[in-house]
Amino acid sequence: MIYFYDGTQEAFLTALTLSFHDGEPFLTSGNKQLVLGQETAFVRADPEKAKRVEKRLLSFDKDCMHDLDTLLRSGDANKDNVALVYFRLIAEKKRPVRTMLGEDAALAADECIRRVGFEVHRFHGFVRFLQSASGALYAPISPDNDICDLLVPHFRARLPQYPFVIHDVKRKKAAVYDGEHTFPAPLEEAEIVLSANEEKWQKLWIRYYDSVNIPSRERLRQMRGYMPVRYWKFMPEKTRPFTDGEEGGGAPFPPS
Repeated sequence: MIYFYDGTQEAFLTALTLSFHDGEPFLTSGNKQLVLGQETAFVRADPEKAKRVEKRLLSFDKDCMHDLDTLLRSGDANKDNVALVYFRLIAEKKRPVRTMLGEDAALAADECIRRVGFEVHRFHGFVRFLQSASGALYAPISPDNDICDLLVPHFRARLPQYPFVIHDVKRKKAAVYDGEHTFPAPLEEAEIVLSANEEKWQKLWIRYYDSVNIPSRERLRQMRGYMPVRYWKFMPEKTRPFTDGEEGGGAPFPPS
C-alpha cells in the first residue's frame, strides 16, 4: 500500500504505526505514480498516537528523533520511504541501528543524513549576506535540503550584534534572528533596501577574491567540486554584478 502524508513528524509517526504490519508499504509526502489496482491511504496526524510511538522509539534509541528530523529535511525525493524503512528496522531490532550499515535501510538513512549535514557545513562558507539600510543582514539561499534554520547557530555565534534573515527562496521560508531570539517565518519574496555601503563591501570582497586567485593555476573542475555551480547565483564573486571601473560581468545581484 502507498501511504501519503503531509511531511510532518506527527503524521510520519502516525503512518509508521498504521503501516507497521504492512508487508510492503511505501510512504511519500509528494507524488507517486500508481499501478492499476494499487491501494492508497492518506494519513492524518494523530497527536496521541504519534506521542506513544515516539516514546516507544526513544526507549530503543534515544537519538532517533534527531535522525527523523534530519531525514525529513532531506531533498531526496525518496526520503519519506527511506525514513519509514529505517524506523521499521529500529522497531524490529529494538535498539539503535545507525551503525548497522550492512542493512540496506540503515545505509540509505545514513547517506541521507550525511548529505544534509554536509550541506549545512558547506553553507557555513557559502552564505553571502547583504547589508540593508536598517543595518540588518539578509542572505538568500537555495539549498538542496531544508537546512535554513540549521544555519542560524553558526552565524548567530559569529554575528551576535547583527539581526539577520536567511531566506530559503526555493521553499519560501526564512530563519530570522532579531538580535535576541531566533524564529522561523514564511517568506515568499523579500524587497531589501540596501545600505549605502553595500556596493563597496561587494567590490571589496570581489577584489579580495581576485587577489588570492591565480589565473594560471585554475582548477575549474576541482573548484566546482568544492563550490557547486548551483550555489553560485547568490555569490557576488561568481555573478560579478560589477568590477572597479567596469559594468557588471554577470547576472545582477541578487538575481531576479
